[in-house]
Amino acid sequence: MLQRKSGALTIPHPLDGKTALVTGASRGIGRAIARRLAHHGAFVIVHFNTAEADAASVVQAITATGGQAAAARADLATPAGATLLADAALALLNGRNLDILVNNAGISRRAEIQDVTPEQFAQTLQVNLQSPFFLIQRLLPHLNQGGRIVNVSSIGTRTAYPAMASYAPSKAGLEALTLLLAPQLGPRGITVNAVRPGATATDMNAGARDPATAAATATTIALGRVGQAEDIAKVVAFLASPDSGWITGQCLDASGGQRL
Repeated sequence: MLQRKSGALTIPHPLDGKTALVTGASRGIGRAIARRLAHHGAFVIVHFNTAEADAASVVQAITATGGQAAAARADLATPAGATLLADAALALLNGRNLDILVNNAGISRRAEIQDVTPEQFAQTLQVNLQSPFFLIQRLLPHLNQGGRIVNVSSIGTRTAYPAMASYAPSKAGLEALTLLLAPQLGPRGITVNAVRPGATATDMNAGARDPATAAATATTIALGRVGQAEDIAKVVAFLASPDSGWITGQCLDASGGQRL
């Protein structure tokens, strides 16, 4: 068992012996989540689509600090992607079951409703809702008693952003899935929760990384700054931990109090 020392005490990592799959984990929030879960002791499967070098870098960073990780490729923009990823993850688990599934992969195409094509809308739904749906479906028989499902949503489901005409509805669907699965999986001790990040400085949200834009956005946030990927990772790690076992069917706002 991996352990760390705190003063005179030796404290076991809360996720020792656990297995986790994090989608979209080659960069941004997904990368921070993967590294956080591994820091807490989990064996983490780092999903990626095209960013193979970035995924390898995440795995290397985890193993360099004594953690355990492996990478799995799948294109979640295709109907077959969820099944391919589930099969790859199960192969990497080598007979073990999964404890933690984090549906983080997503695409955010900023456009108002009049500018969204049917093809763009379908792709957004595929990545943000349909692939998580069928990934959960495929992995449910292999999810351990007391497991955790964490879906990464957005404050776009509670605040009106007209430029999120396709993104926000797809995340609202993911939140509905979160709620309806909670009582179904409760008898197995599996919790299902969602996290709603606000403005977070990542590759997918370049505006939050621009100093002037970030400063303007910070005026709408109670805690006075835009989020960092690690802020979201800490919330997800809590929901993946034993300490969150009495929380299910919830959407936790992790926005620093944006647009309250």
